[in-house]
Amino acid sequence: MTREPQAAVIAGVTVDTRHWIDGERVASTETFTDISPIDGGALGEIARGTAMEAAAAVAAAKAAFPGWAATPRAERARILHAIADGVEKRLEDLAIVETYDNGALLRSHRRGVMPRVAHNFRFFADWLLQLEHEDFETRGHTNHVSWDPAGPCVLITPWNAPLMLATWKVAPALAAGNTVVLKPAEWSPLTASLLADIAAEAGLPAGVLNVVQGYGSEVGDALTSHPDVRRISFTGSVPTAKRIAASAAAGLTPLSLELGGKSPLLVFADADLDLAVDLAVEQYDNAGQVCLAATRLLVEEPVVEEFTRRFVEKASALKQGDPRDEATDIGPNIHPRQLEKIDGFVQRALAAGARVVIGGHRNGGQFYAPTLLTDIDQDSEIVQEEVFGPVLTLQTFADEDEAVRLANGTRFGLAATVATGDPERAERVSGQLVAGTVWINCFFVRDLQAPFGGSRESGVGREGGTWSFDFYCDVKNTVTAPKGWQDHG
Repeated sequence: MTREPQAAVIAGVTVDTRHWIDGERVASTETFTDISPIDGGALGEIARGTAMEAAAAVAAAKAAFPGWAATPRAERARILHAIADGVEKRLEDLAIVETYDNGALLRSHRRGVMPRVAHNFRFFADWLLQLEHEDFETRGHTNHVSWDPAGPCVLITPWNAPLMLATWKVAPALAAGNTVVLKPAEWSPLTASLLADIAAEAGLPAGVLNVVQGYGSEVGDALTSHPDVRRISFTGSVPTAKRIAASAAAGLTPLSLELGGKSPLLVFADADLDLAVDLAVEQYDNAGQVCLAATRLLVEEPVVEEFTRRFVEKASALKQGDPRDEATDIGPNIHPRQLEKIDGFVQRALAAGARVVIGGHRNGGQFYAPTLLTDIDQDSEIVQEEVFGPVLTLQTFADEDEAVRLANGTRFGLAATVATGDPERAERVSGQLVAGTVWINCFFVRDLQAPFGGSRESGVGREGGTWSFDFYCDVKNTVTAPKGWQDHG
């Protein structure tokens, strides 16, 4: 569509729909329409980036890099805290816009997601100021480890938690002294534009943060293959990650990839069943559009009947509806194409012999009923492939060995959750699970100082705390001789 992009006005909040490049708003010759999953209505016309905008953004980031890299740590940290202040000042605007844009619950955006956005900036600002490695000696020589900024970074973010996951990357990249080109998902681009405004108001120099909107095949490929890009961080699907890795290969550009998941929840007979059921029902959060979700329920045979009864009772009480309503528990899925994909998985599973425990159907508009399927084989599509919707599967196991075999029996390894009343079993089982994160009798407890990432096809690398700086920097070791100085007086 060829149309001059105009600002979108979302419930009274104005969002500029042009790119943000080198401290200025930049239009494109074409646009794409951003629709709301709440009612399918158009939110605005978004500037549709091409290789031209990608090149301009990388050039701006490259030009701004020396000045930002040379900025003292304390000043970089001050600006990141100022960005966090700006996020908190506009928290309600951000919450409203993101709810309209991606359909997640307004109450979650207000109480959890947007406060976490501000925390992302504060955490990495503070971590930067304490980042150090103790000097150590080698045969009298002193080793000193330092973290040097790497250069322009391309950050490509998903649509399911747009601003939180964007700032999880933007904050450490900026703290490290790098410059950034952020490419938000085309299904939920609006809060990235607001972030550009907030960062500029906080005093971030022009070119340090750039936001380019558009489709992956048109602007994403141009960004990831650009020879001046020194780091690429991507959260999204495995097929897209493979394409990005191929683009990055020519320049040997380092990658951090957080990809799909098909995580298990192991429920042992000695578990607190009420807790286990609560953990299981929690997997419907964000309409099931969570990469970490434990979508495979693995329940020990002696308690499966009681577990299922309690699960059905609790899940059936969830309210699905308008995400702006405080009483809503599950909102819509983000896009008609995603809804079609979810239903396709379910219908193929049913055709293959799966049985519906609850749900299994569309629920009007872009809503899919919370679903639990059972009577399925380990090698079936519904067990092996990521659905990314409110669809869980239920399998049983006879003993620990079978539980671990089923849990590890996919090509993914992002996370796992274990419900048990036996500390020794918890330690034994968690030690055998292939996963970047294992939760025991809890779920989604995340600390930014902990490493985060996936195993197998769930990702490459780890970020969080010092691991983020290890990725976004060139880590240097400087070795000094004990008596290597000469007096040239």
